[in-house]
Amino acid sequence: MESQKNPLVFLLLALALLLSFAAHIGHGESSRPTPTDEIQIDLRRKRNSEFVTWCIAKPSTDNESLKRNIDYSCGQKGVDCRPIQPGGACFLPDNLMSHASYAMNLFYKSAGKNFWNCHFNSTGLIVSLEDPSLAPCYYPA
Repeated sequence: MESQKNPLVFLLLALALLLSFAAHIGHGESSRPTPTDEIQIDLRRKRNSEFVTWCIAKPSTDNESLKRNIDYSCGQKGVDCRPIQPGGACFLPDNLMSHASYAMNLFYKSAGKNFWNCHFNSTGLIVSLEDPSLAPCYYPA
């Protein structure tokens, strides 16, 4: 009976040693961040280590819904839509998609940045990898 235990103990020790070696190898050259990881790290560095998200209008949204989203967002407390008015930093490009995205993002931010604050009857989209800002218009994060 003892001869049967020794091979099992030896096998378990060998497996533990192999796993230990594999874990050590995993911390070497192959653990460098991938390009996607580096993008995420850069985004977090830009915004003081917080995960950054914005709310924009879905590209497939019809003009009437975009108008409603602008009206709703700009009518809420804490949302200043002067930048999308003529002469404002975010007036150009002068189109509903751009103006609605800016207004929706302001509402999303002022309301707490919860996923439901970007619903807009299924016309809102939360993005995190690409800042939707175009100079001189900067979307607050």
